[in-house]
Amino acid sequence: MQPDGLVSDVEDLVLRLSSLTTRREGFSRTAAATLTRLANSGPTRLTELAVAEEVSQPSMSGLAARLVDQGLVHRGSDPQDARVVLLSLTPAGKDLVAQRREARAQRLAEALSGLTEDDVARITAAVPALNRLADALRRSAKEVTR
Repeated sequence: MQPDGLVSDVEDLVLRLSSLTTRREGFSRTAAATLTRLANSGPTRLTELAVAEEVSQPSMSGLAARLVDQGLVHRGSDPQDARVVLLSLTPAGKDLVAQRREARAQRLAEALSGLTEDDVARITAAVPALNRLADALRRSAKEVTR
C-alpha cells in the first residue's frame, strides 16, 4: 500500500472508530476529552487544558464554568499560586467518566466478539504498532505546542 493511501486509510479508520465508540450524550468532543484528561491526569491548570485541547483560554474557561455548573468539575486554586486555576473532577464527574469508559469498553467487546478469530488475532497483533503510532503523534503534538 502506498504511504499516502495508508495515511488516508488510517485517518478514515481513526475517525470512524472514534465516532462509533464515543457517544457524546450531550457533551461536545472537547468537553468529553477534558473530563477524560482530568480523570487521567488529576487536578490540572486551566491553561494546560486549553493547550491540550487546542482551544483558547477563554473558551476553556467557559467550558469549565459549564462543567462546574453541571457538578462534574471543581474549580480551585493552586496552593502555591492562588492566581492559578486548577480544575479537578468531582465524584459525579469521576462516575460519569467511569460510566462512559464502561459503555465504550462494552461496545468494543461486543464488536470484537462478532469478528473471526483470525480478525481478532490480527487486531491484537496490530495494537503495539498502533500504540507506537499514538506515541509518535503525541510527541509530534508536543513539539508543535512548544
